[in-house]
Amino acid sequence: MGLEPVPHGTVTVVPPCLLLHAGEPATLITAAHIGTADGRTLVRLEPLSDVVGSIVRDVDLRTIDEAELQLLDRTWAERGLLVVPGQELSPDDHLAFARRFAEVDVNRFFTPVPGHPEVAEVRKEPDQITNIGGGWHTDHSYDPAPARGSILVARELPPEGGDTEFLHTGEVLSSLSDAFVDHLRGMRAVHSNHHVFGVGAGYDDNTDIQFNNHDQTGEAVHPVVLRHPDTGAESLYVNTAFTTHFEGWTVAESKPLFEQLLQTIVDRSTTVRLRWEPGMVAMWDNRNTWHKAHNDYHGHRRVMHRVTVAGVELSAA
Repeated sequence: MGLEPVPHGTVTVVPPCLLLHAGEPATLITAAHIGTADGRTLVRLEPLSDVVGSIVRDVDLRTIDEAELQLLDRTWAERGLLVVPGQELSPDDHLAFARRFAEVDVNRFFTPVPGHPEVAEVRKEPDQITNIGGGWHTDHSYDPAPARGSILVARELPPEGGDTEFLHTGEVLSSLSDAFVDHLRGMRAVHSNHHVFGVGAGYDDNTDIQFNNHDQTGEAVHPVVLRHPDTGAESLYVNTAFTTHFEGWTVAESKPLFEQLLQTIVDRSTTVRLRWEPGMVAMWDNRNTWHKAHNDYHGHRRVMHRVTVAGVELSAA
């Protein structure tokens, strides 16, 4: 299949769902959990790693029933990432599925899909150099009530490349000393989009990518260690794209600890690298994951549709 080794700690997801570890042959994933209710089989869930992600089999998201939805809802919160291959969602189907979890949180900066203002288009044309979301980040952390999650549908893909990588920001906590984590629990950080979407900054000056509403930026303050509103689990809540500094500290004072935290999350986390196929759906929880889109398909078009669902204000652990 032409699979290349990947760095230590990374899992590559390749339809029909192979696990690839550095220096080892690819192996098929086996089912880890088959949900049941009232004596009947629900969707099949297969782990993508010990920590982050599950692939969902035997389901049509257009007709999923309430028992199956509850199983996905719980797994989404716990595992941070669900991957659902083989779907045929129209934009209306996409929205209807998303609304079964929460109201849609429309991103005011993204260009919407024509005729569907609640669906954001994530597009890179063959002649563009820069892609959207090419560094580790989480979506909407700059909002007072950050979005619960994002649901992405693959519409048009390059012949190769354009993978998306994910990690779980709760995994690293077990590798840190109790004293250090206790210190982090008492801290809050500022998240801003001024430097990314604001007038004269970031994407506003990038002729490759067109965003909207550059005058509608803002910022919010969130705990550095949050307690997940659905599971109660702890995870770090800082990211490379939107977190600017710690509350009460200057940017310069924040930089050493901030950079240490970011690098520690990358170095000590298992990452899942998703190789897309047409129609595939990936949905990630913005409260306990990071993701980044690889920009390695120059000369080809990639189009994805994203719907983001609303979350709640975050509480400290």
